[in-house]
Amino acid sequence: MTDLTTLTIAELRDGFRSGEFTAREIAEQYNSAVAAARSLNAYTVETPDDALAAADAADKARQSAEFGPLAGIPLGIKDLFATRGVDTTSGSRILSGFKPPYESTVTANLRSAGAGMLGKLNMDEFAMGSSNETSAYGPVISPWRRREGSNAALTPGGSSGGSAAAVAANIAAGATGTDTGGSIRQPAAFAGICGIKPTYGRCSRWGIVAFASSLDQAGPMARTVRDCAILLEAMAGFDPKDSTSFDVPVPPWEGELSGDLRGKRVGIPKEYRIDGVPAEINALWDRGIEWLRDAGAQPVEISLAHTRYALPTYYIIAPAEASSNLARYDGVRYGLRVEADGLNGMYSATRAAGFGAEVKRRIMIGTYVLSAGFYEAYFTKAQKVRSLIKRDFAAAFEQCDLILTPTAPSAAFGIGETTDPLAMYLNDVFAVPASLAGLPAMSVPGGLDAQGLPLGLHLIGRELDEQGVLNAGLAIEERAGFTAKPQRWW
Repeated sequence: MTDLTTLTIAELRDGFRSGEFTAREIAEQYNSAVAAARSLNAYTVETPDDALAAADAADKARQSAEFGPLAGIPLGIKDLFATRGVDTTSGSRILSGFKPPYESTVTANLRSAGAGMLGKLNMDEFAMGSSNETSAYGPVISPWRRREGSNAALTPGGSSGGSAAAVAANIAAGATGTDTGGSIRQPAAFAGICGIKPTYGRCSRWGIVAFASSLDQAGPMARTVRDCAILLEAMAGFDPKDSTSFDVPVPPWEGELSGDLRGKRVGIPKEYRIDGVPAEINALWDRGIEWLRDAGAQPVEISLAHTRYALPTYYIIAPAEASSNLARYDGVRYGLRVEADGLNGMYSATRAAGFGAEVKRRIMIGTYVLSAGFYEAYFTKAQKVRSLIKRDFAAAFEQCDLILTPTAPSAAFGIGETTDPLAMYLNDVFAVPASLAGLPAMSVPGGLDAQGLPLGLHLIGRELDEQGVLNAGLAIEERAGFTAKPQRWW
């Protein structure tokens, strides 16, 4: 039989519907692939029975032709999404053993569409990181290897590193991710897959463990632009349980996919030509411009003048919100509890043992900028700069319909190679501005670097214009012809 794990979601869907293979056959092959790839450390929990139960339900439903759009599709779920009765730990010791009695809205939507769950995917602790090295379960190992030199283990990016590695290694047909400052897009670029962060409010945040509430947004990660469109249609939708959820219809993104960009203008922000970025990143960007021109789009130079302030703004606002959100983890109601003298002693001991170094660092930064003496000097000013960044994008979209940039300033780096937190934060330099503005943005693989590692191109659209982003992504995908796959070593 064909190796079903190499097929796209669209191909699996169509093959299942035509009777070429059963949903159980898909699930069984994926369960075997997940078990054989444990050395990647992509999954924190495997749920083969869940995948098989969903498959059997899909096969039964097919007999009456009454099945959901994702019937027969097994997915990996990032460990940030609450899954009823299945460990949901956010990659942290402090939530060890937590099995929520409820289901996140996004995963409930996917289940309603017929999808099964292969397991929970490893991630940076509380989504804080760019390399998946902050997870309490240890780092995820990318399935990619450098072409020459050492055979060092590489990062799949973060925080959705488990999602990226699982899709790239064919141990998930697709995966959920979350993006606060680039955590879908940067891992997608590192792993040679597609990933889209929709407009803030497109996907419900209910049941997703919070990092920075004004920035967190769920989105899909998959091998193709079409697969991302299929998953996003199932994930998105208004949720009255989330006050930030957009009460607008979910468009037929897959049905409206088109790589014809005639009449579209693509903005090229001059501020994104950053010193120190490898020449091959800029060369790929230039090729991307030509690919979009070939698709009918007109490139225009734009200015996003406050881009240079985006990273410092993000690393004030996000830790401040994290400091508030993570105050609930105190050992009283759920998760880890470390006994000590008195209530305050228990709080301190539990949080000291439960949180990792990066989470503690961001809590400390956030608490500092929210403190009485520094709130106005830091947090209030950061919010004002965020408004200026949003205004920059609004002005730019008067001149263009889409924006094209690189996704990340480098290809994947080795586990343990980047130990300076500030250097790690720079990985998000191209991704953070769109997050601060709440705009839809997507990474699409465009080529390989000199060491044979994937590089991504980054598209940003107007609020709620996921269709424009997906269409431009399809235009790049069609012209880049990216078919490279990691050589199996695991």
